Amino acid sequence: MEIFLIRLLQFMLAISLLVLLHEGGHFFFAKLFGVRVEKFYLFFDPWFHLFEFKPKNSDTTYGVGWLPLGGYCKISGMIDESMDTEQMKKPAQPWEFRSKPAWQRLFIMIGGVLVNFLLALFIYSMVLFTWGDSYFQLDKMSMGMKFNQDAKNIGFKDGDIITGADGKTITKFDVDMYRDIADAQSVNVLRQGKSVNIAMPKDMSLIQMLKSDPVFTRPFIPATVDTVIPHSVAARIGIQKTDRIIAVNGKKVDSWYEFDNQIGVLRDLLANAKTHEDSLKVRRVTITFCKTKGDSLATCDNSHWYVAHFTLSSELTMGIGKSSLATFYKPVTLRYGFFQSFPAGIKYGLGVLQGYVDDLKYVFTADGAKSLGGFGAIGSLFPPTWDWMIFWRMTAFLSIILAFMNILPIPALDGGHVLFLLYEMITRRKPSEKFLIYAEYVGLAILVILMVVANLNDILRWLGYMQ
Repeated sequence: MEIFLIRLLQFMLAISLLVLLHEGGHFFFAKLFGVRVEKFYLFFDPWFHLFEFKPKNSDTTYGVGWLPLGGYCKISGMIDESMDTEQMKKPAQPWEFRSKPAWQRLFIMIGGVLVNFLLALFIYSMVLFTWGDSYFQLDKMSMGMKFNQDAKNIGFKDGDIITGADGKTITKFDVDMYRDIADAQSVNVLRQGKSVNIAMPKDMSLIQMLKSDPVFTRPFIPATVDTVIPHSVAARIGIQKTDRIIAVNGKKVDSWYEFDNQIGVLRDLLANAKTHEDSLKVRRVTITFCKTKGDSLATCDNSHWYVAHFTLSSELTMGIGKSSLATFYKPVTLRYGFFQSFPAGIKYGLGVLQGYVDDLKYVFTADGAKSLGGFGAIGSLFPPTWDWMIFWRMTAFLSIILAFMNILPIPALDGGHVLFLLYEMITRRKPSEKFLIYAEYVGLAILVILMVVANLNDILRWLGYMQ
């Protein structure tokens, strides 16, 4: 419950900030060009609101709605999600949106997208200035990578070190590495000191690579113990820090993935246990481990193997902390001065945007449709503990998504209004108000359908019917 609340708080804080600034962009340009803003709301307020006030001598009512699905800035003389058609039947007033030149209306409509995009670049710049950019170098991963069966069928082998794709050098271990592999015609690896070129199939999918269990490739991390909880099962059988798990119930494990897989098998068996005796049988476990004498990379020969038989609790936990990538490799951290951080942040943000746009091609596939996520999926992207660096990175990422999605030429979104304004500026003809009203209805219907599908996917994943 605590993890849920922490993620919910981060999600609400990020979304509130982004919505306020997005609508603030519309508000700024509307005021700049003398257009009246009737309402400025965080969250929607159908039927009632949580808070509302109107400053003296102001045309704008400010408030907070109860439905946290966004926010809105109601601009006089504009057909928007408020569907205020009665106002549009009255003669146009000089302070209304429809009375202004097309170029001013265009700036008002792109104001929110512009603010979100610039905000993302600013946040990325400040993140780089404050924390720098840390990553693990692929060519320094001397133990290589682990590959799933699909990757091995293509030609990869456990222990390969990925060095490039289509002649481009791949330096960082991050999501861009997977993206480069998915889009490549050939991938270069270092295998036992020799460079090997692997031809890639044409139907590679980034979504399938990341959703497969195990994923297409991951760094090889030995099942080396990082910490031992005092008085735990692991402590009682003599496991110490840097010791390595060799086997579970006779099944060989060489990394934490194989260890977790074996524990997962036991969890399935325990869930299907009918009697107390069946449960005890599942929880009686044999662990083979190797004493490394403090050297986490020591070779484990038979003379250092120990076998322990014990009964686990119903949670099937041993009381050990796992080693991580940082246990074996030192990350590279690039530091930026205040003025250096801005070009670096802009470059980083544009890279994130390019990656996001490139990945949209998967939306129109079956796997892509299943991967759509709603508020639950977005909230789960935030860490289970409060981490300001990750929070701000996620906020910047969501700001880029919000900017891009809003500029799509879909009626009811900012991009739909921009599309009609560009049509007007090019043809010198204004679309009829009747057409704009119907287009707004169509756009709202599309958005509602997408929202229902995305949040339904969240529910199906929560119920276990979808990965």
